[in-house]
Parts: sequence; structure tokens; C-alpha cells
Amino acid sequence: MDNRADIRDFLTSRRARITPEQAGLLPGGGRRRVAGLRREEVAVLAGVSTDWYTRLEKGHISGVSEEVLEAVARALQLDEGERTYLFDLARAARPIRTPPRRRAAQLQPRVQWMLDTMTGSAVFVANGRLDILAANTLGRVLHSPMFDDPRRQPNFARFQFLDPRSRDFYQDWESAATVTAALLRAEAGRRPHDTELRELVGELSTVSEEFRTRWAAHDVRIRHDGAKQFHHPVVGTLDLGYCTLALPAEDRSDLRLTIYTATPGSASEDGLKVLASWAATQAASAAAGQAAPAADQP
Repeated sequence: MDNRADIRDFLTSRRARITPEQAGLLPGGGRRRVAGLRREEVAVLAGVSTDWYTRLEKGHISGVSEEVLEAVARALQLDEGERTYLFDLARAARPIRTPPRRRAAQLQPRVQWMLDTMTGSAVFVANGRLDILAANTLGRVLHSPMFDDPRRQPNFARFQFLDPRSRDFYQDWESAATVTAALLRAEAGRRPHDTELRELVGELSTVSEEFRTRWAAHDVRIRHDGAKQFHHPVVGTLDLGYCTLALPAEDRSDLRLTIYTATPGSASEDGLKVLASWAATQAASAAAGQAAPAADQP
């Protein structure tokens, strides 16, 4: 796969954000013509020649040793997610005869059974493209706006950037949108041959300027825990903490389990309880509506 443009843009953007002072270098005399560090300064910090680093920044990363990549990562002060992304780009650039086939993620029935037993938290399983593949009752009702269209699998990125309701649903839409784009960017580094992911990125880039701007920033994220504030159309504001765990898989799938919880005794915990009660009422009404015609039968 030719990912030289991604390598170039990523390294250039990381270099541009670091000043000589931040890198521990003495500022040179005269006016600087580039934002951040120069290529030769990165080369000095990484212990390589300027010509070598220039070639690397042009995308020629195939065959570069892990030791050199580590040195470049330190010189550019990459965080854990960015370092992982750089190594993923290097792996993707290696010549291979046949791109690896990615199997469709298959959920075992026991996964849904597990989700259904978790009644006090909103829980769902998603893949790296941010498709929701399974959820418990609270997980579905928490993200109810995403489940409106039964013809299409719910997807966080599509909802975030293409559905106007997401602006109200996420109290801090800007931060949530940045995280969503960064998660997809990291997934693109891990799964460079994922056709469906490329199609999703193409769709979002075509329709959403907000996504295009964030995608061009080359920010990445692999951390899957924190806190979010939602404005749910039924119960209002919910302040929830979340944690994401990788599910064990026998194939090449990348399924992740995410759990949203509220602080015990908080208003948000009460909100989740109300939401669960509302979901149960909705389900009972739907079941009664389906059973009514049968009751009229002789």
C-alpha cells in the first residue's frame, strides 16, 4: 500500500508543533521560515543524518528499524497513540504480495448474553470503524438517535458528523468530534487495507467539512476511557464515565466492549434508572401491540 502521503503529512504536522525551546535546542539566529522544528533539527535529535530524515519524511519508511523509529518518536515527542500510529504506518508500507483479508467481525451469542446481564450500565460492542454491533437495553436507549434507521448499522462517526441531532446529543460536540476523527485515523493506520473504512472516510470527507478539517490534522487516539456528558432527548443531561476493553477474538477482528456508568447516588445514576424504566415501558407497549391482533382471533 502506498501510504507515503499519510507518513509525510503526519511527520510534518508533528514537527511543526514543537518549538526549539520545547525540544531543548537553542533558538537559531534570524527569522525562522518554518513553524516548529526544521528537518535538520529533528535529525540531530534522532541521531540520524538530515538526508536520511528528509527521505523518511517523504514517506520512504519501509525497512526502517524499530530503533530508528523509536528515536524519531522521541525526537518528535510523540505520545503513546502517535507512536503506535507511526509504527502502524511503517508496517503498512512494507511490501506484501497479497493484502491480508480482514474477516467480518462475528459476535458469538454469549457476548449478547453477557451484555444483557449488565442492567445498571449502558454497554455496547463496536468495531474499529465505530459500527455498533451489539448493545444491551441501556446501551441502545442511551444512543437511541443512532438506531432510528433499521436499514443501516449504527455508526458513531456518521452520527457525529452527518446527523444534526448530534450537536444537541453531545454537550461538548467539538471535543467528541475530535476524538471520533482521531479514533478513525488510528484505525486507518492499523487497518490500511480495510475497504469499508476507506469508504466511510471518503463519505465523511465528501459531506462534512468538520470531518475534513479534523482528518487533515492527523491527530490519533488509542485511549478508550474518560468521561462524557450527554443531553438525552428523554432524560436530559447525563454525566457518565466510560471504559473500553478489547474483546478476545480468534480471527482478525477488532471488537471492543464499552461500558458507560454513572457515579453512585448521582443525578445521572437516577437518569439511567429512569431511562431503563422508559425502555421497559416502550418494550411492553410494543409487545402488547404485536399481541393484540392474536387476541382477537377465534
